[in-house]
Amino acid sequence: MDEDAPSPASPNASLPPEFSDPLIQPFGGQAGAPVDPHAHPGSCYAQYKADLGLNSISDDNPYHPFVSQLDWEVARWAKTHGPGSTAFTEFLKIPEVTERLGLSFRSSKDLNNILHSSLPGRPSFYRNTVQVAGETYELYLRDAMQCVQALYGSPEFAAELVFAPVKHFASVGGEKVRMYSDMHTGDWWWEIQQKLERQKSGATIVPLIISSDKTQLTQFRNRSAYPVYLTIGNIPKETRRKPSRQAQLLLGYFPVTSMEHIKNDEVRRRALASLFHECMRLVLAPIRDASRDGVELASGDGVLRRCHPIFAAFVGDYPEQVLVTLCKTGECPKGSIDPSELGSYDTDCKLRSVATAVNALRTFELTNDPLTYVQACRAAGIKPVDAFWKDLPFSDIYLAITPDILHQLYQGMVKHVISWLKVAYGKRAIDARFQSLPPNHHLRLFSRGISKLSRVSGSEHEDICRSLLGVIADLPLPDGQSPVRIVRAVRALLDFVYLAQYPVHTTLSLRQLDDALAVFHANKQVFIDLGMREQFNLPKLHSLRHYAYSIKMLGSADNFNTSYSERLHIDFAKSAYRASNRKDEYPQMARWLLRKEQIHAHAAYIAWRLSGCPEAMDIPPPPSPHQPKLLRQIARYPNEKSVSFAQASERFGAEDFGRILKEYIVRTNHPTFTPAEVATHLRAWILPFRTVAVYYRLKFWHPDALGHDHSPDALDSIHARPMYFDTQGRRVNGRFDTALINEDGEGGSSGVAGYRIGQIRMIFSLSKAAVRASFLHGEAPSSHFAYVEWFSRFPSGPDPNSRMYRIRRTIVQGERVASIVPIQDIHRSIHLFPRFGRAKDPSWTSNNVLELCREFFVNCFSDRHCYITVR
Repeated sequence: MDEDAPSPASPNASLPPEFSDPLIQPFGGQAGAPVDPHAHPGSCYAQYKADLGLNSISDDNPYHPFVSQLDWEVARWAKTHGPGSTAFTEFLKIPEVTERLGLSFRSSKDLNNILHSSLPGRPSFYRNTVQVAGETYELYLRDAMQCVQALYGSPEFAAELVFAPVKHFASVGGEKVRMYSDMHTGDWWWEIQQKLERQKSGATIVPLIISSDKTQLTQFRNRSAYPVYLTIGNIPKETRRKPSRQAQLLLGYFPVTSMEHIKNDEVRRRALASLFHECMRLVLAPIRDASRDGVELASGDGVLRRCHPIFAAFVGDYPEQVLVTLCKTGECPKGSIDPSELGSYDTDCKLRSVATAVNALRTFELTNDPLTYVQACRAAGIKPVDAFWKDLPFSDIYLAITPDILHQLYQGMVKHVISWLKVAYGKRAIDARFQSLPPNHHLRLFSRGISKLSRVSGSEHEDICRSLLGVIADLPLPDGQSPVRIVRAVRALLDFVYLAQYPVHTTLSLRQLDDALAVFHANKQVFIDLGMREQFNLPKLHSLRHYAYSIKMLGSADNFNTSYSERLHIDFAKSAYRASNRKDEYPQMARWLLRKEQIHAHAAYIAWRLSGCPEAMDIPPPPSPHQPKLLRQIARYPNEKSVSFAQASERFGAEDFGRILKEYIVRTNHPTFTPAEVATHLRAWILPFRTVAVYYRLKFWHPDALGHDHSPDALDSIHARPMYFDTQGRRVNGRFDTALINEDGEGGSSGVAGYRIGQIRMIFSLSKAAVRASFLHGEAPSSHFAYVEWFSRFPSGPDPNSRMYRIRRTIVQGERVASIVPIQDIHRSIHLFPRFGRAKDPSWTSNNVLELCREFFVNCFSDRHCYITVR
């Protein structure tokens, strides 16, 4: 088999731009300017206060219409986290509960009446009907323009809104590179702004981001819902993707039907598409004229601008993309390319022409001839369905289709490659290696392997990706065939997956993205040679070619991931359905959602009142409810107050702990000593203490590796805990994690220069008396220390195929090399893949493989921070 296929290029060349503060080029002119430049911003909650019926800001009760803080907190709990309405009413009927708590409501119905009559309203739902194929269908909608106003005019977002496009640049070696992150840094906003400014200056674009997807409401009764969501690109992506901020609103519930009364499959599919587009046309009808002519909207600080709400992006999986663009299943929904060429990297795929599609859709209006209409649509590559986007100004549906990390990558190509690898190597071999990987904070240990997993979710595929390359890095193929191309293909795909999730991109990282895809295509033939595929005409594989262009136009891919809408299904569909009585559920679900939105808005108003009624620009964003509040790296009190040197060796594996600690203290006190002088001093000096306090865990809170947002991977920790027995009397093996350590203080924010990997055997501190007696001037270089067993230093370059660094245990004269380091030199946890060899040693397990294996690969895929900084 050919081993000359390209290998992944070195990925470190383009790191500096993402870490630097950008040079900002504003659009200039009157873009995003207020209607009245001399107007002063008003009170951000003035309108809300007026809707409450309050006349002055000095009203004593900030919780109005609730009579007290307790009254409000009970109401808030009942509507956000409390039991069902019946259970809550029964609770209130307990004698003296309402009297002792001083509540203004005595039942769930009373509370609902307060919300309905006293709190400012939200965009309301209304029932509508559409007729398709002789049948009438019901849907529940909101006025899209009211939803845009609710988001754009929310005081919660006033300090964060973006009103005009910008271009971000960074300088790398004298070269000016472009940076892309939020939607307003992409080319689409800039180009649309230019078009609007040529018509009339002073426009403020409000990009509409719409997502839709069917979801199951129940597990057994086959009840489904079809929610459609709306958010705006003026709100930063870090805010949009947090459900707690409610920066995405439910536009409506579309009808769910299979149209079984239509027997012809093609006619049924066309009727279902017509139903969807009719519903979308109803939803977006209020914005059509405002998109073209503009409408004055007030932001949360009361400033009026001429806003143009423009349909800019559609977020959905492949079936939704096909449905929206009216192309056929198996085709590219964005570009013009023959379906038989989808697996080719070299065949050009130009963006489809929306003008051509619109002209074809208008043929029937011009000719009133169905045959001519069908022929025109067929020539344009679309189905003859009256598309909702046909009359939306400045909208390009093909450009609006965005990257989908969840379904195209994790539930798409990653899922495919995992299935191919199971066939290539055998399930038993792969499972055995997954079962023997050492633990790490970021890794999920698959104790039973991965072959028996069923209904694997996107998050589970993400967990598999963290370990996949290390499992196959040195796994031989049957019959002695070379695995080089498989390893290179998997590495390239994982590079693409991780690069695609960068929150900030540059022209250089986008070049890396395309290079990684090119390497995968160059090596993918191996899966055909091994009999796992006959061809690669997969729409999800082809979609990866459009990532770089979409990022340039609309910003980084994390603006649009469908995992956000999957999360919204929980609040806007599943939980709402469970709150109903399952009979005529949509009106009940709509009312339930409106009440939750009212509670959220009133909570923000109360927080503003209690903070002294600051101006809109001074309101700090609320913290994420799931963001850890780590005030220290290590626990305040030790897990064991007194561990002797003998116990350190016996229980923690810290061999010769006393001698190594004494050597560290001597070298700290006398940094200019030669090795001979250190040895002489060690023989003459006796440690004035014999015990230390021990801690089992060291925690980290990494800022995002690109410095723009906290990520779920930001929490990190290292365990150094000996064997113990749990509360059931079962033995739990000890765990001693590996870490990336700044060995000589010269390690940087990226790359491995200056760093070395060590296994943390013990984390400890010295008593104040021990510090005074041991260190000169009675001061230690750190409050806490770690006993570390070293691995070899990083080689000059990684493995040529896997692009992972290979290291070994450092052993001198049969003993492991160890030393003491201050904990501030420990940069982060690091995961190691054992080099299993041709066959895994059956004695190796997840608990002992770090001790028994001598050679390892360094895992750069454990989390995003590690990938960006260590790879």
